[in-house]
Amino acid sequence: MSLALELGELAAEIAREAGALARQRRTEGVHLAATKSTLADIVTDADREVENLIRERLRTVRPDDGFLGEESDAEVGASGITWVVDPIDGTVNYAYGIPAYNVSIAAVRGTPLPDAWEGLAGAVFAPVFDELFTAVQGEGAWLDGRRLQVTSETPAGALLATGFGYDPSTHDGDLTLVRRVMPMARDLRRMGSAALDLAYVAAGRLDGYFERGLKPWDFAAGALLVTEAGGVVTRTDVESARPMLIAGGAEVHQRLTAIMENEQ
Repeated sequence: MSLALELGELAAEIAREAGALARQRRTEGVHLAATKSTLADIVTDADREVENLIRERLRTVRPDDGFLGEESDAEVGASGITWVVDPIDGTVNYAYGIPAYNVSIAAVRGTPLPDAWEGLAGAVFAPVFDELFTAVQGEGAWLDGRRLQVTSETPAGALLATGFGYDPSTHDGDLTLVRRVMPMARDLRRMGSAALDLAYVAAGRLDGYFERGLKPWDFAAGALLVTEAGGVVTRTDVESARPMLIAGGAEVHQRLTAIMENEQ
Protein backbone atom coordinates (compact mmCIF):
# COMPACT_ATOMS: atom_id res chain seq x y z
CA MET A 1 0.00 0.00 0.00
CA SER A 2 1.31 3.46 -0.89
CA LEU A 3 2.03 6.07 1.76
CA ALA A 4 -0.82 8.26 0.51
CA LEU A 5 -3.31 5.41 0.81
CA GLU A 6 -2.11 4.63 4.34
CA LEU A 7 -2.51 8.26 5.30
CA GLY A 8 -5.95 8.32 3.73
CA GLU A 9 -7.13 5.32 5.71
CA LEU A 10 -5.81 6.85 8.91
CA ALA A 11 -7.46 10.22 8.20
CA ALA A 12 -10.79 8.52 7.55
CA GLU A 13 -10.63 6.38 10.67
CA ILE A 14 -9.76 9.27 12.96
CA ALA A 15 -12.28 11.61 11.32
CA ARG A 16 -15.09 9.18 12.10
CA GLU A 17 -13.97 8.83 15.73
CA ALA A 18 -13.56 12.58 16.14
CA GLY A 19 -16.93 13.25 14.53
CA ALA A 20 -18.64 10.84 16.89
CA LEU A 21 -17.13 12.69 19.84
CA ALA A 22 -18.21 16.07 18.45
CA ARG A 23 -21.77 14.85 17.96
CA GLN A 24 -21.87 13.34 21.45
CA ARG A 25 -20.69 16.60 23.01
CA ARG A 26 -23.29 18.51 21.00
CA THR A 27 -26.10 16.43 22.49
CA GLU A 28 -24.72 17.15 25.96
CA GLY A 29 -24.78 20.92 25.41
CA VAL A 30 -22.30 23.38 23.94
CA HIS A 31 -20.01 25.39 26.21
CA LEU A 32 -18.18 28.38 24.75
CA ALA A 33 -14.51 28.39 25.66
CA ALA A 34 -13.36 31.63 24.02
CA THR A 35 -13.68 34.01 21.11
CA LYS A 36 -10.92 34.59 18.57
CA SER A 37 -10.74 37.35 15.97
CA THR A 38 -14.11 38.88 16.92
CA LEU A 39 -16.96 38.18 19.33
CA ALA A 40 -18.66 36.24 16.53
CA ASP A 41 -15.62 33.98 16.00
CA ILE A 42 -16.16 31.41 18.73
CA VAL A 43 -14.39 28.36 20.14
CA THR A 44 -16.21 25.67 22.08
CA ASP A 45 -14.84 23.25 24.64
CA ALA A 46 -15.67 20.53 22.11
CA ASP A 47 -13.40 22.13 19.47
CA ARG A 48 -10.47 21.75 21.82
CA GLU A 49 -11.39 18.29 23.03
CA VAL A 50 -11.87 16.96 19.51
CA GLU A 51 -8.59 18.44 18.32
CA ASN A 52 -6.79 16.90 21.27
CA LEU A 53 -8.24 13.50 20.38
CA ILE A 54 -7.10 13.82 16.77
CA ARG A 55 -3.65 15.01 17.80
CA GLU A 56 -3.15 12.16 20.26
CA ARG A 57 -4.33 9.50 17.81
CA LEU A 58 -1.94 10.79 15.17
CA ARG A 59 0.92 11.09 17.64
CA THR A 60 0.46 7.45 18.65
CA VAL A 61 0.55 6.11 15.10
CA ARG A 62 2.87 8.62 13.41
CA PRO A 63 4.97 10.36 16.06
CA ASP A 64 7.37 11.93 13.56
CA ASP A 65 4.71 13.85 11.65
CA GLY A 66 3.99 17.55 12.06
CA PHE A 67 0.65 19.00 13.08
CA LEU A 68 -1.19 22.20 12.18
CA GLY A 69 -4.54 22.57 13.92
CA GLU A 70 -7.00 25.41 14.38
CA GLU A 71 -7.07 25.30 18.17
CA SER A 72 -3.48 24.54 19.17
CA ASP A 73 0.11 25.44 18.45
CA ALA A 74 1.73 24.02 15.32
CA GLU A 75 4.28 21.24 15.64
CA VAL A 76 7.08 20.70 13.13
CA GLY A 77 7.73 17.03 12.41
CA ALA A 78 10.76 15.13 11.13
CA SER A 79 8.98 13.00 8.53
CA GLY A 80 8.07 15.71 6.03
CA ILE A 81 4.36 14.97 6.55
CA THR A 82 2.10 17.46 8.31
CA TRP A 83 -1.50 16.92 9.40
CA VAL A 84 -3.73 19.96 8.84
CA VAL A 85 -6.81 19.71 11.03
CA ASP A 86 -10.05 21.57 11.69
CA PRO A 87 -11.66 19.67 14.58
CA ILE A 88 -15.10 21.23 14.10
CA ASP A 89 -15.44 23.15 10.86
CA GLY A 90 -18.64 25.18 11.13
CA THR A 91 -18.39 25.97 14.83
CA VAL A 92 -21.15 28.59 14.74
CA ASN A 93 -23.47 26.04 13.12
CA TYR A 94 -22.41 23.58 15.80
CA ALA A 95 -23.14 26.03 18.59
CA TYR A 96 -26.58 26.85 17.19
CA GLY A 97 -27.56 23.23 16.58
CA ILE A 98 -27.39 23.47 12.79
CA PRO A 99 -26.20 20.08 11.48
CA ALA A 100 -23.84 21.48 8.82
CA TYR A 101 -20.57 20.93 10.67
CA ASN A 102 -17.76 18.46 10.13
CA VAL A 103 -14.31 17.20 11.06
CA SER A 104 -11.66 17.98 8.44
CA ILE A 105 -8.30 16.15 8.40
CA ALA A 106 -5.63 16.38 5.69
CA ALA A 107 -2.12 15.02 5.32
CA VAL A 108 0.28 17.15 3.27
CA ARG A 109 3.92 16.83 2.30
CA GLY A 110 6.43 19.67 2.40
CA THR A 111 6.35 23.05 4.06
CA PRO A 112 2.99 23.39 5.84
CA LEU A 113 2.01 26.46 3.80
CA PRO A 114 -0.95 26.13 1.43
CA ASP A 115 0.88 27.30 -1.66
CA ALA A 116 3.94 25.14 -0.99
CA TRP A 117 2.57 21.84 0.25
CA GLU A 118 1.53 18.74 -1.71
CA GLY A 119 -1.82 17.32 -0.64
CA LEU A 120 -1.63 13.56 -0.09
CA ALA A 121 -4.85 12.55 1.66
CA GLY A 122 -7.93 14.10 3.20
CA ALA A 123 -11.14 13.24 4.98
CA VAL A 124 -14.20 15.38 5.69
CA PHE A 125 -16.73 13.71 7.97
CA ALA A 126 -20.17 15.21 8.64
CA PRO A 127 -21.36 13.23 11.68
CA VAL A 128 -25.01 14.28 11.70
CA PHE A 129 -25.38 13.22 8.06
CA ASP A 130 -23.04 10.22 8.54
CA GLU A 131 -21.21 11.16 5.34
CA LEU A 132 -17.48 10.58 4.99
CA PHE A 133 -15.81 12.25 2.00
CA THR A 134 -12.29 11.00 1.31
CA ALA A 135 -9.55 11.71 -1.21
CA VAL A 136 -6.09 10.30 -1.85
CA GLN A 137 -3.62 11.78 -4.29
CA GLY A 138 -4.00 10.00 -7.63
CA GLU A 139 -6.81 7.76 -6.36
CA GLY A 140 -9.82 10.03 -6.73
CA ALA A 141 -12.41 11.40 -4.31
CA TRP A 142 -15.04 9.15 -2.78
CA LEU A 143 -18.25 9.07 -0.75
CA ASP A 144 -19.65 5.76 0.50
CA GLY A 145 -17.96 3.75 -2.24
CA ARG A 146 -19.02 6.15 -4.99
CA ARG A 147 -16.36 7.98 -6.93
CA LEU A 148 -17.03 11.70 -7.03
CA GLN A 149 -16.95 13.95 -10.07
CA VAL A 150 -17.41 17.71 -10.26
CA THR A 151 -20.11 19.05 -12.57
CA SER A 152 -19.07 19.98 -16.09
CA GLU A 153 -22.17 21.74 -17.42
CA THR A 154 -24.41 24.38 -15.87
CA PRO A 155 -27.11 25.17 -18.45
CA ALA A 156 -29.42 26.71 -15.83
CA GLY A 157 -26.61 28.70 -14.25
CA ALA A 158 -24.13 27.63 -11.60
CA LEU A 159 -25.23 26.71 -8.10
CA LEU A 160 -22.57 28.46 -6.05
CA ALA A 161 -21.57 28.69 -2.40
CA THR A 162 -19.64 31.27 -0.46
CA GLY A 163 -18.96 32.46 3.06
CA PHE A 164 -18.38 35.74 4.87
CA GLY A 165 -15.73 36.73 7.35
CA TYR A 166 -16.44 37.37 11.03
CA ASP A 167 -15.25 40.98 10.84
CA PRO A 168 -18.27 43.19 10.05
CA SER A 169 -16.02 45.65 8.23
CA THR A 170 -15.50 43.05 5.47
CA HIS A 171 -19.17 42.34 4.82
CA ASP A 172 -19.80 45.16 2.34
CA GLY A 173 -16.98 43.90 0.14
CA ASP A 174 -18.25 40.33 0.35
CA LEU A 175 -21.77 41.38 -0.59
CA THR A 176 -20.47 43.49 -3.47
CA LEU A 177 -18.66 40.43 -4.79
CA VAL A 178 -21.82 38.35 -4.50
CA ARG A 179 -23.67 40.90 -6.62
CA ARG A 180 -20.96 40.62 -9.27
CA VAL A 181 -21.15 36.84 -9.30
CA MET A 182 -24.93 36.44 -9.34
CA PRO A 183 -25.40 36.94 -13.13
CA MET A 184 -23.65 33.59 -13.69
CA ALA A 185 -25.46 31.87 -10.82
CA ARG A 186 -28.55 29.73 -10.67
CA ASP A 187 -28.62 30.45 -6.93
CA LEU A 188 -26.30 30.90 -3.97
CA ARG A 189 -25.81 28.78 -0.85
CA ARG A 190 -24.27 29.96 2.43
CA MET A 191 -23.80 26.93 4.70
CA GLY A 192 -21.13 28.23 7.07
CA SER A 193 -18.68 25.36 6.60
CA ALA A 194 -15.89 25.68 4.05
CA ALA A 195 -14.92 22.00 4.13
CA LEU A 196 -18.50 20.90 3.44
CA ASP A 197 -18.83 23.45 0.65
CA LEU A 198 -15.72 22.01 -1.00
CA ALA A 199 -16.87 18.43 -0.42
CA TYR A 200 -20.18 19.31 -2.07
CA VAL A 201 -18.37 20.79 -5.07
CA ALA A 202 -16.44 17.52 -5.36
CA ALA A 203 -19.71 15.57 -5.16
CA GLY A 204 -21.45 17.70 -7.79
CA ARG A 205 -23.94 19.04 -5.25
CA LEU A 206 -22.53 22.50 -5.90
CA ASP A 207 -21.00 23.80 -9.11
CA GLY A 208 -18.53 26.20 -7.52
CA TYR A 209 -17.37 27.88 -4.36
CA PHE A 210 -15.50 31.07 -3.52
CA GLU A 211 -14.54 32.74 -0.27
CA ARG A 212 -12.04 35.23 1.09
CA GLY A 213 -9.98 34.83 4.24
CA LEU A 214 -9.95 31.06 4.72
CA LYS A 215 -7.31 29.50 6.95
CA PRO A 216 -5.25 26.45 5.87
CA TRP A 217 -7.28 24.04 8.02
CA ASP A 218 -10.51 25.31 6.45
CA PHE A 219 -9.66 23.97 3.00
CA ALA A 220 -6.72 21.53 3.18
CA ALA A 221 -8.87 18.39 2.94
CA GLY A 222 -11.66 19.94 0.86
CA ALA A 223 -9.33 21.27 -1.81
CA LEU A 224 -7.89 17.78 -2.36
CA LEU A 225 -11.43 16.41 -2.65
CA VAL A 226 -12.19 18.89 -5.44
CA THR A 227 -8.99 18.32 -7.42
CA GLU A 228 -9.27 14.54 -7.12
CA ALA A 229 -12.87 14.83 -8.36
CA GLY A 230 -11.60 16.55 -11.51
CA GLY A 231 -12.04 20.15 -10.41
CA VAL A 232 -9.78 23.15 -10.07
CA VAL A 233 -8.83 25.00 -6.89
CA THR A 234 -6.77 28.19 -6.85
CA ARG A 235 -5.90 30.91 -4.37
CA THR A 236 -5.25 34.54 -5.28
CA ASP A 237 -4.13 37.59 -3.30
CA VAL A 238 -2.10 35.21 -1.13
CA GLU A 239 -0.01 38.06 0.28
CA SER A 240 -3.10 39.84 1.56
CA ALA A 241 -4.87 39.34 4.88
CA ARG A 242 -7.81 37.76 3.07
CA PRO A 243 -6.73 35.57 0.14
CA MET A 244 -9.44 34.42 -2.24
CA LEU A 245 -10.08 30.70 -2.80
CA ILE A 246 -11.98 29.62 -5.92
CA ALA A 247 -13.08 26.03 -6.58
CA GLY A 248 -15.22 24.32 -9.18
CA GLY A 249 -15.29 22.46 -12.45
CA ALA A 250 -13.01 23.94 -15.09
CA GLU A 251 -15.64 26.14 -16.76
CA VAL A 252 -17.18 27.48 -13.56
CA HIS A 253 -13.74 28.05 -12.06
CA GLN A 254 -12.67 30.00 -15.15
CA ARG A 255 -15.77 32.21 -15.06
CA LEU A 256 -15.43 32.89 -11.33
CA THR A 257 -11.76 33.71 -11.76
CA ALA A 258 -12.53 36.21 -14.52
CA ILE A 259 -15.04 37.95 -12.25
CA MET A 260 -12.55 38.09 -9.38
CA GLU A 261 -9.87 39.53 -11.67
CA ASN A 262 -12.27 42.26 -12.78
CA GLU A 263 -12.97 43.00 -9.14
CA GLN A 264 -9.48 44.46 -8.71
